[in-house]
Amino acid sequence: MNARILQTPEVDLAYYVHGPLPTVDGRPPLVMIGQPMDSSGFRTLASLLPERTVVTYDPRGLGRSARRDGRVDHTPETQAGDVHALVEALGAGSVEMFASSGGAVTALALVAAHPGDVTTLVAHEPPLFTTLPDAPAVERASAGVREAYLAKGWGAGMAAFVAMTSWEGEFTDDYFARPAPDPAAFGMPTEDDGSRDDPLLSDRSAAVSGHRPDVAALTAAPTRIVVAVGEESRNVLTGRAAVATAELLGRRATVFPSHHGGFLGADSGYAGQPEAFAHRLREVLAGAD
Repeated sequence: MNARILQTPEVDLAYYVHGPLPTVDGRPPLVMIGQPMDSSGFRTLASLLPERTVVTYDPRGLGRSARRDGRVDHTPETQAGDVHALVEALGAGSVEMFASSGGAVTALALVAAHPGDVTTLVAHEPPLFTTLPDAPAVERASAGVREAYLAKGWGAGMAAFVAMTSWEGEFTDDYFARPAPDPAAFGMPTEDDGSRDDPLLSDRSAAVSGHRPDVAALTAAPTRIVVAVGEESRNVLTGRAAVATAELLGRRATVFPSHHGGFLGADSGYAGQPEAFAHRLREVLAGAD
């Protein structure tokens, strides 16, 4: 599918429309956003919702979206401004939204700033680590990932990231006493290619996990906000953050099948249960929490 390009003063945003626009059934488009994942990660999920017009996009600086703002960092407020421009460009009024990971953080910032843009938001495992009771320990663990990446490259950094995000419960002394994980044990490269620009492992996306949601604005918004958590990941970092975020908004997290990438297909290398996930998403968008 060919990308459409939305030109703004700071970025050329690439987005993709799967289905007719305007929609034939009168329902709003379903916009799917991620971070640092680009639009390709939603290919399987979009295909499993053939009755919906689905819109995906590449966040600025990722995929085919070329930024011209001279920056390399990723912030929820900036991304929210981009998504707001995208919603306006679609010309279909308010949209429904499924947002994953850092995209869920962006979506919450969008609803806080532009509450009329989204009728229903399903925010799947937003990594809002500031909401956790062990937030200082989480920041220490995150710093360890960045240090491993800066010292030894992508393989070491990603191995440390997997170890951090698969740890169950709060980060205790037992976690920090563990030896550094071996990248080879995870099937990752041990050589260092010298790059240090990965949006996940560097500090370029630190503002995403460090974001503090505007609770007053979110609870006052007309948007129906559903915070989703994976049934397999509710006890690890992103799942715990989802549960804490829901509680912060006076809600309970809604359980979805599989893990943090539960909507991903077999071609992703981190496959979830996309058919069951799509079924659950359809239910939730119809009003079932």
